[in-house]
Amino acid sequence: MNRNLKLGLDFLFGLIIPIIILSRFSDSLGNITAYVVSALIPVAWVAIDLLFITKRFNFITTFLGLNAVVRGILAFWFVDGVAYAFKDSVASLLWVVIFGASLVFGRPLIGAFINQAFDPRSEKQERSLKDLFDEIPIRRALWMGTLAITVVSLITTVANFFLNLWVVTATFGTEAFNLQVAQANAIARFAIAIPEALALVVVMGLALKAIYDRLPKTEEDTDFWDLMEMREAGKTDGNAETGKGEPT
Repeated sequence: MNRNLKLGLDFLFGLIIPIIILSRFSDSLGNITAYVVSALIPVAWVAIDLLFITKRFNFITTFLGLNAVVRGILAFWFVDGVAYAFKDSVASLLWVVIFGASLVFGRPLIGAFINQAFDPRSEKQERSLKDLFDEIPIRRALWMGTLAITVVSLITTVANFFLNLWVVTATFGTEAFNLQVAQANAIARFAIAIPEALALVVVMGLALKAIYDRLPKTEEDTDFWDLMEMREAGKTDGNAETGKGEPT
């Protein structure tokens, strides 16, 4: 699927349609039904995307699927006030917990995202990419990038909590509640989600720069795995010249 079309559909099913349902169909569907339907539409879209469009199951898609499952379950937790503000922030909090845990266990999660982006197709490629990630400059870049995303996610989680606490003040099950949820979602998408996505792009860009800085330089636009082959060949030649090659 075309990337621009995919982004458009994400925006349509993730924000536009849920807002329309909350603001226009609460009377006809009933306030609670409208709320549940609006909450489940983004979940259903993620499921359809993973199962029938993307059809690729890897770390990233699994993570997105888990996030969608959590949102789907929480849609049936009918609360308002502080409890609702917390509920709406749980998905963001999940990012904080998982990214933070990856640092604690010494497996910075940005590395998993980049690994998936390069898509190693053989054991040799997987091994050479792992060796590259183990080099100190890259390991440091992955660690710092994961820490940055953890901090940004924590900030946006807190911001989302207080946004909902400020905007969604009506009682659950009322039309006013649905309208306020729609308003909070619209604000959060532009004031919180976009800066969060930009931060992820910047972090990924810096990590990729650290990786490419460790690869051979060419004047042509060379494929990543071709650069990795050149790097491995250079290491082998260097070992042979210094008498450190493997014995025959």
